[in-house]
Amino acid sequence: MTNQLHHPSVCLTPEQTTIIRNNVHKAEAAEQLQPEQIALAVEQRWFTMLVPLQYNGLQKALPEMVRLEEAIAWADGSMGWVVTLCSGAGWFGGFMQPSLADAVFANPHACLAGSGAATGTAEETAEGYLVSGKWWHASGAPHNTVFTANCRLVKEGKVLTDAAGQPLVKAFALMREEVTLIPTWQSFGLVATASHAFEVQQLLVPANRLFAIEPDAAIIKAPLYQYPFLQLAEVTLAANISGMALHFIEEAEAIVQQKNEKEQPVAQQYVRDAQEMMEQARRIFYTSLDASWQQQVFTGEVSVEALQEISVAARTLAAKSIQAVQMLYSYCGLAAANKHSVINQVWRDIHTASQHSLLVYPR
Repeated sequence: MTNQLHHPSVCLTPEQTTIIRNNVHKAEAAEQLQPEQIALAVEQRWFTMLVPLQYNGLQKALPEMVRLEEAIAWADGSMGWVVTLCSGAGWFGGFMQPSLADAVFANPHACLAGSGAATGTAEETAEGYLVSGKWWHASGAPHNTVFTANCRLVKEGKVLTDAAGQPLVKAFALMREEVTLIPTWQSFGLVATASHAFEVQQLLVPANRLFAIEPDAAIIKAPLYQYPFLQLAEVTLAANISGMALHFIEEAEAIVQQKNEKEQPVAQQYVRDAQEMMEQARRIFYTSLDASWQQQVFTGEVSVEALQEISVAARTLAAKSIQAVQMLYSYCGLAAANKHSVINQVWRDIHTASQHSLLVYPR
């Protein structure tokens, strides 16, 4: 794995970027990704980047996948966010029983999404589990084929607990036809992610729909499914925010070039400062990511120190991305405040993405 730092555009063909960006305004107006964008993701198998090879997935190496996700988010925030969250849920294929995974990924349009919050219950029965609950923010909900939902396990009316006395939580796979979608997504950014809520009530699901997201519970023993889930989530979200920030800086640079002789030198210096800030943060991030992946591949685990390093690098990249955008916003004039402009849409997207708590609060 090379430590060279490339612009995200190298991970996409010009044609792919054009398809994504030509549909951005229509997607925002429709409040969901457009058929051309979904078709591209399916054709390129982006939704199955982390699905095991034996289930017809790509099972990409983590550093390669993260760079591609940054590139898609650079092309468009909503597209990048949906691909990231849905491909991330595809990673669960490494933890599913083969009978379930075979059924889920037999669909060439397979796209998983869901919620990590344990806002549901699953009561054990002789036939399986009775699942009830409501889960929020399932990105890509209009085209998801399977929804994953975390549930507190219940037996004989009592919530089961683990060794530490905490509720025992497991994930369940729910089929699209089994859930009710609730149009709850009203954010001013990432509008086309259509990250709606879904719910079920007293749904009987077979026991093989349950899976645990822990290294020891992985059915597929490849390095990808041994990499810790927390850091996997951190690096993918940070890369998305980075891609959006790079797009914003490029839009800002184009606006600055049109300013008068007095304003332009001042604004151009801020553009250079933002570019340097992003270059430094991205270099540290990718160096840490690549090193942690090499540890996982060659030693079978990532050291505590390396995990801490990648977590810090991911949070720093996200914070620097927001800082760079905020620093430039005031120098972009009313174009940045025009809700129909590209730069405003990118600004709204990155400020919505930055609200994800994973990269905000200390862990």
